[in-house]
Amino acid sequence: MHDVLPPDAARWKRLVDAFGTHFGRAGFAPIRTPILESLTVFARVGEGTDVVTKEMYDFLDRDGERIALRPESTAGVARAFVQHRPITPFKVWYASEHFRHERPQAGRYRQHHQLGVECFGVPDADLDVEVIVGLWDFYRSLGLESIRLELNTIGDAAARTRFGRRLATFLRGRVGDLDPEDAAKVDHHPLRVLDSKRRATVAALEGAPSLIDELDDTALAHFDAVRAGVRAAGVVGTVNPRLVRGLDYYTHTVFEIVSDAIDAAQATIGGGGRYDGLVEALGGPPTPAFGFGSGIERVLLACDGEAVWGEPASAVDAFVVSTGGEPEERRDLSLALRRAGLGADHAFGELSMKAQMKHADRSGARFAVIVGPDERDAGEVTVRDLRGDGAQRRVAADDLADHLAGERRGSRIAAGRPPAGGRSDTP
Repeated sequence: MHDVLPPDAARWKRLVDAFGTHFGRAGFAPIRTPILESLTVFARVGEGTDVVTKEMYDFLDRDGERIALRPESTAGVARAFVQHRPITPFKVWYASEHFRHERPQAGRYRQHHQLGVECFGVPDADLDVEVIVGLWDFYRSLGLESIRLELNTIGDAAARTRFGRRLATFLRGRVGDLDPEDAAKVDHHPLRVLDSKRRATVAALEGAPSLIDELDDTALAHFDAVRAGVRAAGVVGTVNPRLVRGLDYYTHTVFEIVSDAIDAAQATIGGGGRYDGLVEALGGPPTPAFGFGSGIERVLLACDGEAVWGEPASAVDAFVVSTGGEPEERRDLSLALRRAGLGADHAFGELSMKAQMKHADRSGARFAVIVGPDERDAGEVTVRDLRGDGAQRRVAADDLADHLAGERRGSRIAAGRPPAGGRSDTP
């Protein structure tokens, strides 16, 4: 687990805000679910998975109930759907913390953070397309270009049962070539072997049977519609017959978006699929559903690899510097600017102008507002550009807030961002 300090924390917040804006345009609303759930919520939907058997943080609370820190969010959102029975389609997005006692790796910690979308009550393939393309477009809006989409279908429970028997027979003939952890899954959970990224297992799977061969016409038609919709949106998707999901509740469409900018075995930055059986498994009525999860750490790692989506601009518009007067002058002028809707900061205590200017530079503020004896006598301030050419000009003190607001609007327009309160076509 790790801390996220400024300015990285501001970058995370900006990413979450952009995600919410992006999917909000498609009718998804934010949801928050508890970080603790009854252990049965996850045990019902992930029996036999590594998440439940090896990685989950679970314990008895003071009432003797077995509870768990959530290892993922889909089951908790589905539990909320079953409990509250909202009107469908129920379209939600979230940014949440997950906990898994797993081996840390690039962009993945034992407490990791995830963006996600879930939609309940829609069986149409067009929903699959909307969500998949929505995630693809979100990544592109961040500036990511070295990404690729992988698709597959795993059909319904009957098809997976038939395929599981064929796959298990195939794997038993190569069990000695599999990674030991995957070899232990062959008899009871053979499909999860396909989900492995371990090198020995990947090599041993060469020539494995394909699940698509077991699908009926209805499942194939659904998958064909998904592929056609993705193509119509201008997104190139590759069918990966080995792509499955590690949790039992998935059905039909599954997908992953992989970043080639991450130099690691686990380069997936987002993935999910359809899970029409999850709500029923949690005690609710049969309900079709589709969703995905996208790790914040992984996404930012991909952004770093492509040198996009860097640190956000400082929220401080002006840093107030005063000389030859009382330190309270800086405090009062900063407060006046904040009350006028601007970001303002200042140094504390008796400091020289040079020391205050160092603070101003570190603050990330666009301007320094300087008040010295000459400015004070004239009822003016000096506004110095700290991020451009260093130009400075004298401004009447009473006009300072309007002047800085105008400069801020101008800088937003020059950067292609809307003025405060305006609209933008990009998150």
